[in-house]
Amino acid sequence: MAMERPILLIEDNPDDEALTLRAFTKNRITNPVVVARDGVEAIDYLTGTGSHQGRDMTVMPVLILLDLKLPRIDGLEVLRRIRAEEHTAMLPVVVLTTSREIQDIQQAYRLGANSYIRKPVDYERFIHAVSQIALYWLTLNETPESAANSPY
Repeated sequence: MAMERPILLIEDNPDDEALTLRAFTKNRITNPVVVARDGVEAIDYLTGTGSHQGRDMTVMPVLILLDLKLPRIDGLEVLRRIRAEEHTAMLPVVVLTTSREIQDIQQAYRLGANSYIRKPVDYERFIHAVSQIALYWLTLNETPESAANSPY
């Protein structure tokens, strides 16, 4: 697994945040997790501005889990800004949200989401969903960085 790079969890609901972190622990996901509780904080982290000014910008998230219903800047706008910046444009973004709205799903994909997953309400299903996300995005997925560093 890509353990040295953090996972950026963009989530404003404290219960969903705690559940996600518990699912990471239960699934033995050891990547550090950076939590942004609104869209502004997420953008600040990704751009090294605001409360994240001075952070090491060479360490970018291995995965971004993005809720859509966020205060200050909503998740779709965060996604648009991620894709608009060269240094963040290729980061994997998984929308993990409660929204089932067809326009949210369509807009997320139009803006460049790599995946759209509706948060399961059931605890065990949620744990399983996070396990599957981690298996794919942290273990199986090939990134431009991993391809560039491959000896083959």
